[in-house]
Amino acid sequence: MQEDDPLGALRREIDDVDAALVALLARRMRIVDRVIAVKKSTGVAAVVPERIEAVVARVRALAERDGVPPDMAEKLWRLLIAETIAYEQQSL
Repeated sequence: MQEDDPLGALRREIDDVDAALVALLARRMRIVDRVIAVKKSTGVAAVVPERIEAVVARVRALAERDGVPPDMAEKLWRLLIAETIAYEQQSL
């Protein structure tokens, strides 16, 4: 990246946000590990459709509130949820 690159500073800001997002994903996965432990001890299934739809609805509302396209947020969260379910199913 050249010093006179007008996008350089913005790209660094995006890189910083990406690093923060990865840290948040790591935090989320540590919580998922705790959820798995509870599900193992209580026999709760990895997939709870009502919970999925509640999470998606909440994320769409948050996205709309914060100026993020709700459809984009929903797509990202449905992928995140699907990957989390696959992770849980491997552990259960």
